[in-house]
Amino acid sequence: MDPQSGPPETLRSGGTVHVLGAGPVGLLLTALLQPVEEFSVRLYEKRSEYTRPRMVRLAGYLVADSVDAYRADHFDGENVDAVFEPAELAEGLAFRQSIPADLMALLRRFAQGFVPLNAIERSVSDLIDGRDSHPVTRTAGALTAQDAIAMVEPGDVLIDCTGTNSLLRDRLVVGDGDGDPGANTLNFLFEHALVITFLYSQTYACNEFCKYYKNVENPHYKFIPMVHRVSHDGSVSHVTGIVTITAEEFEAMPKRFDGEWLRDNAPAVAQSMDRFIDKVKQETNGEVIGDLEIIRIPLNLYRARNVTSRQWATASPSDHPFATTPVFLAGDSAIGSPYFQSISLGFECAMFLAGLIAQRGVALEDKLNRYERYIYKQWLRVYMQSKMIKNNKDLFQSLDDPVALLGKLHIY
Repeated sequence: MDPQSGPPETLRSGGTVHVLGAGPVGLLLTALLQPVEEFSVRLYEKRSEYTRPRMVRLAGYLVADSVDAYRADHFDGENVDAVFEPAELAEGLAFRQSIPADLMALLRRFAQGFVPLNAIERSVSDLIDGRDSHPVTRTAGALTAQDAIAMVEPGDVLIDCTGTNSLLRDRLVVGDGDGDPGANTLNFLFEHALVITFLYSQTYACNEFCKYYKNVENPHYKFIPMVHRVSHDGSVSHVTGIVTITAEEFEAMPKRFDGEWLRDNAPAVAQSMDRFIDKVKQETNGEVIGDLEIIRIPLNLYRARNVTSRQWATASPSDHPFATTPVFLAGDSAIGSPYFQSISLGFECAMFLAGLIAQRGVALEDKLNRYERYIYKQWLRVYMQSKMIKNNKDLFQSLDDPVALLGKLHIY
């Protein structure tokens, strides 16, 4: 290609799709793009094995077989209708129906209940390696942003799935090229929290009435569970709950710890949780299985202001490789949300991006613009949902204090 000829009008056949990051979103994108004849796929993975045991639950909309099923969630359905056009929902459904059967079977299995994150990663990785055609080239080792920029050629595609601390997010803004931290990121910190998980020996479901009455004696710290039965065992519940803590408490705690550490170092939080669990035991005659697993996290919502390299598209090819090589952010590189939604959101965006890249005859400019619009709409959707959850949590914390409750209400 003539270095002065400018960016390609469409994605060229014969190029390479470079997927940076072999977490769940990077692996899913690789599995979705692997059968596409026009491209070869190269996957870059920093870790030598999948070690994260954290339990996650995929949203049902990922495997929806109709538009009505996609917007069935009573919290999220109105947001979907408000943000997306019917044709956009139909397009997404059509792509779901084209996903290879081996991959869709995995997604349906994952969506049945809680599943370890590393089980998702291993299953999708094994699927990629087990396919007879279109082998994927896998490159091990850590990459820098400079490495990623240097390795691409005109006609390639670069997809950044490297997570919250994205390699390329802040390099998508035209400037000096050094990637000023935060230059391309909009971030809202909602609160600091402990995420507490454990197995419970009986089937247990909890609605908002349950959460209230089992927290009546907890004046400050409220243990708020999200409970679903583990799909592979009908008598065991996997319980994930959150407790809001202060920024000072957050800084004083390690990133990960167990129940013994919590009881020794944050007894008031532990008492709140134990009161809740004791009331569950009185109703169901069950027991906690094993120890508690606790992590402390900031619950924040963020997005990349630019999720593609379209700002570079009008630059001279001699100025930067992104002028001839399109870049897309996917997963937590593009958008992240609190309240256990991030992996489903990442998978949803990966499906759209894979379908967009595979479309033939669509101008590159259109693909960049469509992906930007799509991610912005997903941001609006998850922003509205997260703000509502946060508002409801704040109200819940004040139900026994009418004055404080009224101070948090905005009516009319």
